[in-house]
Amino acid sequence: MTTRGARALQSILAAAAMVVAAFQLVSQTGAAELAKPQRIVSVNLCTDQILVELAPRGRIAAVTNLATDPLSTPVPEAAAGLPITDGTAESVLAFDPDLVLVTPFTSPATVSLLQRLGRRVVTIPLAQDFAGIRVAIQAIALAIGDMAAGEALVTQFDAALRVTEARVRATVGSAPRAAVYQVNNYVAGTSGIVDEALRRAGFSNHAAAYGIGFGRQVSLEEIVTAPPDVLVLSSGPNDYATTVADNLRHPMLQRMAARMPSVVIPWSLWLCGTQHIVRAVQMLVEARLQLVRGRAP
Repeated sequence: MTTRGARALQSILAAAAMVVAAFQLVSQTGAAELAKPQRIVSVNLCTDQILVELAPRGRIAAVTNLATDPLSTPVPEAAAGLPITDGTAESVLAFDPDLVLVTPFTSPATVSLLQRLGRRVVTIPLAQDFAGIRVAIQAIALAIGDMAAGEALVTQFDAALRVTEARVRATVGSAPRAAVYQVNNYVAGTSGIVDEALRRAGFSNHAAAYGIGFGRQVSLEEIVTAPPDVLVLSSGPNDYATTVADNLRHPMLQRMAARMPSVVIPWSLWLCGTQHIVRAVQMLVEARLQLVRGRAP
């Protein structure tokens, strides 16, 4: 199958997934229109980021501790002052929620206990592509009983994306090769939402040169041997004071970043598949435009 054919198939599968997700959500809620819950608890950073933009603060009973961490979310101020849950059943129940937003990665034991105790639990699919972002937004909007807010956020997301992609189409030139390099020597692969962000910004994903499909660790030696046109760093060298981020402080990486185009796109923008990834695409587009014009990003 050709690359174009594979991507077309992925689009079809994504559309099918959207339909399935919609039916599943309706079955979980019982109806598309429900009384609006007033004590909503989110137990995942990715649902936090969408919830705080869709629901009034007065209806949010708790979010995760990462919702206010500026290295994990681009909008920590949106959750500032909200109560915090650690995601355990005991912690969630302490807020007496009438809606709990979970993900497929939430502990099954936690979900089961909450449901047995009569709490309304809705599983929100984690976006693996841009189509999935729309699904996640609409899923949360449906769960909280405010489809209008969800539609407005999706419209805003799509409008920003159209403007950004128009800048790409207006630029003459080939697609520069970009590698997204993260803490612990991790390089994002050619599958998933990071790859789509690169392509929408007019780049090709250099992960293909390393034979990476779903992402893996890549040594600095490999990157030096087969360098990309642009090195995209997801964090600054001093963002994380931990040994797993030592690779970002390595002298070899510092020398490489000094002699080749590089740009830092905060990981908080695309750690989760949410509306905030548009900002990452915008920053990537700006880096590409500067590269095309002959200037380092």
